Amino acid sequence: MLSRTADSLYWTGRYMERADFLARILEAAIRLAALPAKDQATVTAWAGAIASSGVKSAFDATGRTVSEKSVREFLAFGADNSTSIKACITRARTNARSVRTALTIELWEAINGAWNGLNELGEPTKRDDFTNFLDFVKSTSLAVEGASSRTMLRNDAYWFLRLGMAIERADNTARLLDVKYHLLLPPGERVGGQLDYFQWTTLLREVSALTAYRWVYRESVRPWLVADLLVLNRQMPRSLASCQGMIVSYLEKLAADYGRRGPAQRLASNRLTQFNEARIEDIFQSGLHEYIQGFLNENNALGAAIHEQYLV
Repeated sequence: MLSRTADSLYWTGRYMERADFLARILEAAIRLAALPAKDQATVTAWAGAIASSGVKSAFDATGRTVSEKSVREFLAFGADNSTSIKACITRARTNARSVRTALTIELWEAINGAWNGLNELGEPTKRDDFTNFLDFVKSTSLAVEGASSRTMLRNDAYWFLRLGMAIERADNTARLLDVKYHLLLPPGERVGGQLDYFQWTTLLREVSALTAYRWVYRESVRPWLVADLLVLNRQMPRSLASCQGMIVSYLEKLAADYGRRGPAQRLASNRLTQFNEARIEDIFQSGLHEYIQGFLNENNALGAAIHEQYLV
């Protein structure tokens, strides 16, 4: 496969996953901002959405102040935000169109349908209409993932598409967990209080993990157990450990297809070994924030290794 084809498939997967992530962030911010709490809690919820998205510098550069209207517009439709939902779906479709012959009809129609739907829905301003827009984005992400899983051959095209999704998903889960742990609880609110509990519950809802949490732990929501589920539990599809396992699997499939392993495989395998040996107690003792920052740096390094090995 040509490197530019692999690159387009990889970034199609990343952009569709990022659009889904942004929709979940915005949905959570709407829920959190609606809570009866101090005025600062509302601002904190929308500031948390910007921080989770990793675009705080870009948002600040526009001169906007944090509010529901400004954050919704910037993350969903902002022409000055290269990673808005609209931009992600548009870029995913552009990449997919450039490798149309590598995709099944069903997968192309799912991606193209997302782009067409985006144009049909426009940029809703009413909260109910905006919530429906977010539901549409999440449903298109599921449609793309389902179409790829059910219709594509298990060859290098599939592995590159899924590899992009897994790299992006790992990054997104880490950012969500870090922002909740450090930024969302306003001053004066008690750790373990009602607002703290609701925020952790909302985080689980963002990653479709609330039911899974109850099945695994069978007790009320506790921060260290949420972290255990989203960092180390391999049964949870969006956990860091699960994403890392998928990344290793896809990279090894590519190594088998191309007849050699490289720096990307070695880096990914070494990090998976670290997950297998980790304990949540040790992570909290050394600092969850520090652990997640280290993970994000390693994930970026792995993305760079994949780029150098396959995409240029």
